[in-house]
Amino acid sequence: MGKNDVPFKIYKFRTMRTDAPHQMATEKFENPEVYITKIGEKLRKSSLDELPQLLNVLRGDMSIVGPRPLIPKEKEVLSWRDEYGAEKVLPGITGLAQVNGRDELIGEEKAKYDAEYANSISFLLDLKILAKTVSDVVRSRGIHEGKK
Repeated sequence: MGKNDVPFKIYKFRTMRTDAPHQMATEKFENPEVYITKIGEKLRKSSLDELPQLLNVLRGDMSIVGPRPLIPKEKEVLSWRDEYGAEKVLPGITGLAQVNGRDELIGEEKAKYDAEYANSISFLLDLKILAKTVSDVVRSRGIHEGKK
């Protein structure tokens, strides 16, 4: 889901087998390692699977920094985002929630960080988020697959 809850097609490298459940956040999987390919594991750990989203940025569907896009089935988090005002900005490749816990955060926490970002966008904040993103990716900080 994009800005103002408008759906869009997001580009990513395939990291899971074709028989993996669709339209489900990986964090909801019981055993995600069963579905993640060997190369997919490396792409996900390095966040290189997100690289094709630069095409989404060029198309105007996404920004470099903003709340991470969610799939339509993540209704609970989407409704929190709506409630807190986070849906009013373009989704991003990285965001405030990603540098404050990434996969370790639960849905409402993510929505609150997304709203905090949406309500305080600035060039300096974007630079801080980008710097922290690079640091987190290099250290593989906050990456967890499947249910916590």
